Amino acid sequence: MAELTSIKLNAESHLLLDQSLLRLPYELLRKNFKTSQRLVEREREHILSAIKSTASASVSLSSTAQTQASLDSMITRMQGLKRKLEVLHEEEKAIHEHSRKRIQHLQALYDIPSLVDVKYDEWSRVRLNRLLVDYLLRSGYGDSALALAQEKHIEDLVDVDVFVQCHKIEESLRQGRTQECLLWCSENKQALKKMNSSLEFEVRLQQFIELVRSGQIGETKKLLEATQHARKYLIPHKDTQSKEIHRSAGLLAFAPDTQVEPYKSMYSRSRWDFIAQLFVKTHHELLSLPVRPLLHIALSAGLSALKTPACHSAYASSSSNASSSTTTVCPICSTELNELARNVPYAHHTKSYVESDPMVLPNGRIYGRDRLLDMSRKVGLGEKQVKDPTTGEIFHVDSMEKVFIS
Repeated sequence: MAELTSIKLNAESHLLLDQSLLRLPYELLRKNFKTSQRLVEREREHILSAIKSTASASVSLSSTAQTQASLDSMITRMQGLKRKLEVLHEEEKAIHEHSRKRIQHLQALYDIPSLVDVKYDEWSRVRLNRLLVDYLLRSGYGDSALALAQEKHIEDLVDVDVFVQCHKIEESLRQGRTQECLLWCSENKQALKKMNSSLEFEVRLQQFIELVRSGQIGETKKLLEATQHARKYLIPHKDTQSKEIHRSAGLLAFAPDTQVEPYKSMYSRSRWDFIAQLFVKTHHELLSLPVRPLLHIALSAGLSALKTPACHSAYASSSSNASSSTTTVCPICSTELNELARNVPYAHHTKSYVESDPMVLPNGRIYGRDRLLDMSRKVGLGEKQVKDPTTGEIFHVDSMEKVFIS
């Protein structure tokens, strides 16, 4: 019964990492709907206004040509609205198809009875490929991520386009361009307002800083532009960002090479990196995406489940000692993962596997007495000698001391 319990697959626990797999399509659908709604409302107001004016003109026996031109203009606008809505409808259909494929992928896990089933291996490989694609996308390797997704036929299970767009805007900010980010902020204005996001303000503040920088090095007309820019884009945020606005006003009195804080930091080029990071954080929060790569989260959970205090002991492991008669199979003790696992928490074990007759050697290592003596006899040592299987050191039997677990 215990063995069956240990190999039974718990689908709920496996899907803790996959919440974003369904959340992102939902957020994209919601964004698509809001865009369609704004388009319809905007054109509705314009058409109603145009119909009233056209009706008034026709009643007053105005020019027939003018009335016809007004009707043609309304028809053209409605045709334009139809084209835009058709594009949004195609996007919606694609998102629904992605959601259907993802639900099927997750549902397949509930149809797998145990961890030893071949189908579970196949499902796990698909998830690993998804995590790798997610990691590549977050690291900026869009082409490699797309190639991997196409090779493994998991294009519907990953979000290449979303991350590629995010990376493009991030890179544009690092290169000192704000147009792409401001356009994105405009498209998501209502959602950002609900989040109380400061992204747009920080971008506008950076524009102000660059105008002042240009003005301080000779282009005096830029200082006037900076003042007008502040009145238009910064002052409306005075209720929430008054401190930053007052600081930005002080830039007008300091040159870009000043050593006075906080103006030195505000002039620093590192602010572009700060804004790029803020954009990525805001983008992921808006679309309900984890801030960290899913591969890191999964790897941390796996490392923590295997980690014990012995994995980072001050003593060398058997895998690094050529004279050892045993080799470790612990992944945490391997040279590849040992440092990576150093900061993750230890595993929580409810059952002890310590041997019943523990003895400590002079070098501080602990082994079971019977197994240690048996191994020493097999390697040809005398009755009064024991060999440390990890370090290869030989000690006298009387030098061992009994260990009591408290």
